[in-house]
Amino acid sequence: MTSLVFIQGATSVRLGLDLSSGTSVTLQPRIAPGEEGKVTSEAIDQAVEIIRLRVDGEGVAESEVKAQGSGTNRQIVVSLPGVTSRELVDAVGQTAEMRFRQVLAIASGTPTAADATATPPAGVSAEINAQFSALDCRIPGNRQGSGTDLPTDVIIACDEVKKGISAYKYILAPAEVLGRQISAASADLNIDAGTDWRVNLTFDNEGAAAFGSLTSRVIGLTPPLDQVAIVLDGAVISAPQINEAIPSGNAQISGDFDKEEAVDLARNLEYGSLPLAFDRGEVNVVSATLGADSLNGGLIAGVLGLGLVMLYSLLYYRGLGLVTIGSLTVAAGVIYLLFLLLGKWIGFTLSLAGIAGAIVAIGVTADSFIIYFERIKDEMRDGKSMRTAVETGWIRARRTILVADFVSLIAAVLLYIFAVGGVRGFAFTLGLTTLVDLLIVFFFTKPLVELLARVKFFSSGHRLSGFSSTSLGTLVAKEA
Repeated sequence: MTSLVFIQGATSVRLGLDLSSGTSVTLQPRIAPGEEGKVTSEAIDQAVEIIRLRVDGEGVAESEVKAQGSGTNRQIVVSLPGVTSRELVDAVGQTAEMRFRQVLAIASGTPTAADATATPPAGVSAEINAQFSALDCRIPGNRQGSGTDLPTDVIIACDEVKKGISAYKYILAPAEVLGRQISAASADLNIDAGTDWRVNLTFDNEGAAAFGSLTSRVIGLTPPLDQVAIVLDGAVISAPQINEAIPSGNAQISGDFDKEEAVDLARNLEYGSLPLAFDRGEVNVVSATLGADSLNGGLIAGVLGLGLVMLYSLLYYRGLGLVTIGSLTVAAGVIYLLFLLLGKWIGFTLSLAGIAGAIVAIGVTADSFIIYFERIKDEMRDGKSMRTAVETGWIRARRTILVADFVSLIAAVLLYIFAVGGVRGFAFTLGLTTLVDLLIVFFFTKPLVELLARVKFFSSGHRLSGFSSTSLGTLVAKEA
């Protein structure tokens, strides 16, 4: 197993957020009236996969994205070890649904007296025009405009907040090009604009045809009808004037981006839009110091528990306690190697709850040794030699050990299936260490006791062997 660890390059145990620095954010699906049916298991699972791709694209190692809960109460929990960036936390839950819409009207983001008497543009209802006139983009709660971004609707929207303000508001026609029609996106420096960054888009065949048709149709129209708004999650990020048709299927978005904004937008568009809108819930930031303290505390508890079990074994079983020490040491080594390999193979992450499961398993493993040792003593009290008692005691102890470990495995499996969060980490570690206990007892402890039975120190009933007449509570015939 050690060779396999080196071959796989598994050099360190993956640590959970509670044992390292990082950020955990809970995303709650936003449910509009009448849209309860949209929050399905399939939609949540799709969102989990898209968010995982976004995080991986950012290069965050050992991140975890998982769903928890059931029905409309399902949430997504994103754990980002080593990350405390608020921008990344914000980005993972962005819907990133892009629409391309013709601009029907544009005005200052701050309402004026003239807005109330403005004539509705062609194709715009008086109701939409009244909402547009009253819209004040300075108020954060109003920046979603119509509050909907359905592609078939005429909507009102503010532009993205820059330096704390939204400069303009818009009336926008139904969407003619959708974000799902984007096949690739990347960010680069816009050399013509100096230090500004831009996002380059490539459309699929359907999107290229639709974008070519839209740009061809608006050329030469009276402003602002010659503008096409690029709308992301209900906010206008850019509304350029179209001077020529763009049939190539390639487009560029220039929105006064800095590098981080452009890269985030390109990454989110590249990996697709989320099927649901999410509200950011609880955000927990774990400092490196706090994580290290938790890790040290868990390790101290584990070493202390292991040490106390070993000390008790030596005091009670004397020389036989060396078998317990050897078995526990080998078990600890096997578990550590499994943590390394499972972290590499399936992304297993050790959490504080997982350490607790390993500590509990120390007791489970010690129980197996005690059962076996006591069975040997019972057989020797009946007058059997140590060699014979080792075999007959094993037959009697084996069944009890299997039943006890089987019960622990059932508990671990049920906890893992029905629990969420850290409890699953506890259950996984408990189950894993219980299986290791069976492996050690059958293939290390039993053969080691057989070997010791051939050593005169133990077979003769030496007072420090653990098999003396005092330890057994009776006089035992020595083996010839």
